[in-house]
Amino acid sequence: MSDALLAAYDAVLFDLDGTVYHGSQVIPGAAETLQAVREHGTPARFVTNNASKAPEDVAAHLVGLGIPAETGEVHTSAQAAAAVLAERVEPGAEVLVVGTESLSAEVAQAGLKPVRLNADTVRAVVQGHSPDNTWAALAEACLAIRAGALWVACNVDATLPTERGLLPGNGAMVAALRTATDVVPVVAGKPEPLLFETAARSAGAQRPLVVGDRLDTDIAGAVAAGIDSLVVLTGVATPKQLITAIPGERGTYLAPDLTALTSRPEELEIGPRPGWTVTVSDALVVTGEGDSLDLLRALCHAAWESSVTDVQADGDAARAALAELGLAD
Repeated sequence: MSDALLAAYDAVLFDLDGTVYHGSQVIPGAAETLQAVREHGTPARFVTNNASKAPEDVAAHLVGLGIPAETGEVHTSAQAAAAVLAERVEPGAEVLVVGTESLSAEVAQAGLKPVRLNADTVRAVVQGHSPDNTWAALAEACLAIRAGALWVACNVDATLPTERGLLPGNGAMVAALRTATDVVPVVAGKPEPLLFETAARSAGAQRPLVVGDRLDTDIAGAVAAGIDSLVVLTGVATPKQLITAIPGERGTYLAPDLTALTSRPEELEIGPRPGWTVTVSDALVVTGEGDSLDLLRALCHAAWESSVTDVQADGDAARAALAELGLAD
């Protein structure tokens, strides 16, 4: 285990939805890998943009899936939003909450007064995911924002990975309010670096590793915080998104799932890979044969270096590998 990826870092900061589980279903290998991380003595932290549950409930959910977790290891975007609010409005100010009761509790714990209806006394709006958010709740928030209240969004994830597939996330509801108000909210969760920075400090880490499935939140947040990252393909990210990723959304390593933490880092690095040759011209022309994920690592490297993102296969093996990745021409 001394040559494994997890051994190269002093903490691992895990995203949850799409990385460790899909709703009520644990992703295969996740529990065993988390156990290996703990047996190695590496601190684990769980960093989620989902603001619908309190940290203790998130920890209980993990335990129910066979993954040991403590409340203090969980860092949510609701906590980050409450911290942002506490910095920007006066103590005791009224904050209109669009979200769950656990989000209201975080607001109250920050020394503010959560409310559900708009009034002249409302100084801020905080919006987080809840399956029970309604048009009426958005209407109250719309009135407050239009009247000048500070608007803090826990996150702007457009989708939420579940056992049923991708469902509307908080970002979809935020987009509705943006359309109705012409206002852009302050975003507290990922991709802002606060959550990762707080989680790393709690673990006493100087060189943590982020593991996540979304380029625009998990990986962008890691880049913003100056932290290395492992992209996994169990959630939102696709091979095409990886190849076309902007600099602020590019990971350090790439793997099919988080079990790769027990693999050697040089096997996971994005860069040229044995068996594959990628020639840059008007397109990325692929020749060779081997593992399709190795090909994706090589393609990402070539695309990021050249800004060429069209892909072509030269040979049956390359064509089959690109088809497996969903990149066939």
